[in-house]
Amino acid sequence: MSNLSDKLLHIATIGKTVGLKGDMKLHIKSDFPEQFVKGAKFLISKNRTVEIEEIDLERNLFKIKGVDNPEDAKRYTNEKIYTTYEETRKNIKLEEGQYFYFDIEGCKVYDNGLLLGIVDEVERIGPTDYLSMITDEALVAKQLPKLFLIPYQDHFIVSVDIDKKSIQVSGGLDILENS
Repeated sequence: MSNLSDKLLHIATIGKTVGLKGDMKLHIKSDFPEQFVKGAKFLISKNRTVEIEEIDLERNLFKIKGVDNPEDAKRYTNEKIYTTYEETRKNIKLEEGQYFYFDIEGCKVYDNGLLLGIVDEVERIGPTDYLSMITDEALVAKQLPKLFLIPYQDHFIVSVDIDKKSIQVSGGLDILENS
């Protein structure tokens, strides 16, 4: 089970049943609700697939193909819905300058040529995304914090090169020194 979550993206969780026809709540954990469409197939936690028969994103309700009553639907309550990195890249069209968080993670972050550290994960706090950073050992040796956050905002992010796994920032050293 552990390797399932390592290789897959958890994009939603199935909630309680609603009504008499097998409809269920869909708790979306993805920034891309457009991937939830009629006919879309996803993996669920026991490595089985489900196909969306009907979807109402305004009410966060959906129906799985072949599930037509509340008793059958209840067996899916609290199941996690997964997709793969490849499917995400194929199905989601990003705007210029947008990146998937899984492509940002692992990037080295530089401020004016100085390696600050590596992005451990992208965290959302309120409306803002942050780069959760593991500080480079050379800076930790200078008594700087081992971990810090850089807001993922134009003010701080100068450039991102996913192919080179490199992010250039401005003001990141100041943030680290004041963390």
